[in-house]
Amino acid sequence: MWHNNILETIGNTPLVKLNRITKDIPATVLAKIETTNPGNSIKDRMALKMIEDAEKNGLLKPGGTIIEGTSGNTGMGLAMAAIIKGYKCIFTTTDKQSKEKVDALRAFGAEVIVCPTNVEPEDPRSYYSVSSRLVRETPNSWKPNQYDNLSNSQAHYEQTGPEIWDQTEGKITHLVAGVGTGGTISGIAKFLKEQNPNIQVLGIDTYGSVFKKYKETGIFDKNEIYPYITEGIGEDFLPQNVDFNLIDHFEKVTDKDAALMTREISLKEGIFVGNSSGSAVAGLLQMKDRFKPGDVVVVIFPDHGSRYMGKMFNEDWLRERGFLTDTKLTARSIIAKKEKQEIVTIDCEKTIIEAIGTIKTLNISQIPVTQKGMVIGKITESGILDALLENPSLRSSPVKSIATGSFPFVDLNTSIDKISSLINKDNTAVLVEDENGAIEIITQYDIINAISGTP
Repeated sequence: MWHNNILETIGNTPLVKLNRITKDIPATVLAKIETTNPGNSIKDRMALKMIEDAEKNGLLKPGGTIIEGTSGNTGMGLAMAAIIKGYKCIFTTTDKQSKEKVDALRAFGAEVIVCPTNVEPEDPRSYYSVSSRLVRETPNSWKPNQYDNLSNSQAHYEQTGPEIWDQTEGKITHLVAGVGTGGTISGIAKFLKEQNPNIQVLGIDTYGSVFKKYKETGIFDKNEIYPYITEGIGEDFLPQNVDFNLIDHFEKVTDKDAALMTREISLKEGIFVGNSSGSAVAGLLQMKDRFKPGDVVVVIFPDHGSRYMGKMFNEDWLRERGFLTDTKLTARSIIAKKEKQEIVTIDCEKTIIEAIGTIKTLNISQIPVTQKGMVIGKITESGILDALLENPSLRSSPVKSIATGSFPFVDLNTSIDKISSLINKDNTAVLVEDENGAIEIITQYDIINAISGTP
């Protein structure tokens, strides 16, 4: 038997028992693996539902343009459906979203406009505002507005909730899900609580989001809002799809815990999922005292890990944010293994003959070039030789006349792999600023010594 098109494969995703990562939780923990949807995320469900409802209501007409603000997954679902149904897509997203998500949207023929993250929703530059402006300016266009479009939660009420109920044979006692637009958790919760009002619905929030405090106090506190890294959950406003009456508790998870747990899921369970899944499992473990033997906990795994290769699955990205500490050599440890010596620099106004004297005296092959104490370039032994062979009269010219681009700067947490990749025939060293603001230089020789253990 075959399907008539890819949209018919949406839904009926598997429920998989978690074992190693949840060993300290007395309950049975099952993950709803939404990565098996054709767009690799749970958002396929609501994207198709929103489009079908808009068609029924005459809001989306043949040849129309779908315009939406999206973190990537909803856009993928919309773009996929648009291809089958003959619509164009324009998406706005934020600059905190992974490059992989943006690239995936463009692979489906969508136009993607990247907007700044750290602005108010009402700011004309925000991805909410830009998408609304484009709708006003584009003939025959429609904005799904996934945050306030109740077709979002209805999709999960009609599909995801019944699937979970059937797959657990009605034994589910707890639902754990990240809360972003609110459609997933609210739609599933509505269906499950209609079957059994005692089912506990636990929402995962992030620091920098307003949900938890609003649930507990009824106060929308703008002081709760600040930039965060975690993708797919949390908001700085209250979407209509978030039904606080259906969510029994919100648990906040830090960016660091979410990012590291995202990696742990693949390492311990062999399930390759994204950032919001990491948040959900980290929150689940924080709430372990809520569960007892005999409980059946279902946690939603919304999307695929491939959309986070440049972030949660990139060790240098994690180190730059202080999320990852391990035994692999970094710029910090390479410097620590070096003999303490002050870096030699030369001012850009010094002459080339003076630079030659410095190189001979100190037996070095390259010197960073400074202007008013700031590194602006470099000169190398081979560069000086090439310049003088071409024009011997340059001997009395200032160093800046032959200086080339500066050595790359790296962070103290940059891994040895990244540093090695930056050192080549054009860049024979990298620079790093230590905790005291002093500039250090790392050469290939320093890397070899650090690896071999030579002081």
